[in-house]
Amino acid sequence: MKIKFPQLLLSGSHKKIEPIFFEWFTLVGLFVFAAWLLGIRGVWSLLLQSDPTGITMVIILIFVIATIWCGNRSRTLHLQRHMMEQAIANPNDPKSADSWAAEYWDGLRANPVDGSAPMDVLSEKTHGAHGTAWWVNGLQLKLGLLGKVIGFSMLAMQIGHMQSFDQSQAQEMLRDLTSGLGVALLTTMVGLVANILLGLQLTRLDRYADEFLAQAQSHGLWIKG
Repeated sequence: MKIKFPQLLLSGSHKKIEPIFFEWFTLVGLFVFAAWLLGIRGVWSLLLQSDPTGITMVIILIFVIATIWCGNRSRTLHLQRHMMEQAIANPNDPKSADSWAAEYWDGLRANPVDGSAPMDVLSEKTHGAHGTAWWVNGLQLKLGLLGKVIGFSMLAMQIGHMQSFDQSQAQEMLRDLTSGLGVALLTTMVGLVANILLGLQLTRLDRYADEFLAQAQSHGLWIKG
């Protein structure tokens, strides 16, 4: 088994690093194009005017901030992966001494009492922040459902205040009734779309972090062995 690890690492060290930061830039470019296309179609003005609660705007703001965070996170993971590749190819390179992987390998060399402690620390650095991001992703969906509840509550209150049905006022009554229904449907739709798009970015980050962790662990087993 000890003979296989160097061969595995030799082939892995020449493996091209996935350009996750470039992938994020490409995805954001698609988002910007879609936002521009929706803008010229008047969708943004429709969303903002049809939602007096402001929940739609809050969901969009959360999505934008979370997307920027995903870009910064993808850049961090890409740099750490690149530093790990350099450390494997050239163990004496001082530029890689402060990388997450190098700290993990130093922890293994120290033979700690708790053998899983170095891996726990590395796992926290690679995946810990993603837990909060996934919570934010779920928050978008919950805000959409909250808007749905508020919209139907508005609809129910408007129906409850109707004392009589006058055909001369039918148009105004229908407009009042559909306002609550519009809030319910629009906030739910925006929350679902934001949840799907942010979930796509976070899933990609998790996958990249898993590959980083696996490669660091493989080299760590060779060092420990």
